[in-house]
Amino acid sequence: QVQLVESGGGLVQAGESLRLSCTASGRMFGINAMGWYRQAPGKQRELVARITTGDSTNYADSVKGRFTISRDNAKNTVYLQMNSLKSEDTAVYYCNVQLVNFRNYWGQGTQVTVSS
Repeated sequence: QVQLVESGGGLVQAGESLRLSCTASGRMFGINAMGWYRQAPGKQRELVARITTGDSTNYADSVKGRFTISRDNAKNTVYLQMNSLKSEDTAVYYCNVQLVNFRNYWGQGTQVTVSS
């Protein structure tokens, strides 16, 4: 079983920054990719950013230029640096890990609230 522990959410004002962290532990044969998704009230969960073991990244258009995803492979940890936050970034952010066997695991979610 794989466990994901997230941290770093909170309440900030528009224009400010937050950094999310997520560490994976447990039985893992290998990690293919790690990423962050978010879900706002009344909306579907959407991809925010994703990074592969080879450091290939992709971002939602709405966060390009403002958010940066990175990872520490030795620590099985993924980070999401969020700058210039907007009210529309308010959501529960979920960490995702995809193993090399393509099984996916999810964190419990961390709330990010941006006040305008």
